[in-house]
Amino acid sequence: MTSSFRIIALSESLFDAYRQMTADELKQHKTAWLTVDANPGFPCRVSLEDARVGEKVLALSFQHLDVGSPYDGSGPIFVREQARRKVWLPGEVPHMLRIRNLSLRGYDHNGYMLEAEVVAGENLESRVIAIFDNPKVAYIHVHNASPGCFDCRVERV
Repeated sequence: MTSSFRIIALSESLFDAYRQMTADELKQHKTAWLTVDANPGFPCRVSLEDARVGEKVLALSFQHLDVGSPYDGSGPIFVREQARRKVWLPGEVPHMLRIRNLSLRGYDHNGYMLEAEVVAGENLESRVIAIFDNPKVAYIHVHNASPGCFDCRVERV
């Protein structure tokens, strides 16, 4: 398979302000720290790894698509307390994506969805490449298929 894509995790700096908040302040932002009680089950959007049992994760609603189109979107995500963004090599796929059913959504530069499909994680590479065969697709968002929450962005290399 060609390495024509790269998986992009969220930056930990997006969540720095939450790390400084009290429990009451977090509650005002509809955000909370949870203690992980199952693995897999709490996929971190910064490290793109499932949190380990006993770890703390920030649970919050995150606007993953803010492009001024009808497809703007937000939803719940988890971020591990000590998460650091990993930079994935072209074509490299995190294990947490391989073990889930995923929803792939291909968008154009204006934030309009052009392609969408549900895939098994072990087929992610071939389906990403197929979606990018549409030259109008600028990027892909990966979501967990059942709960529907955002995982990461995929860009062309």
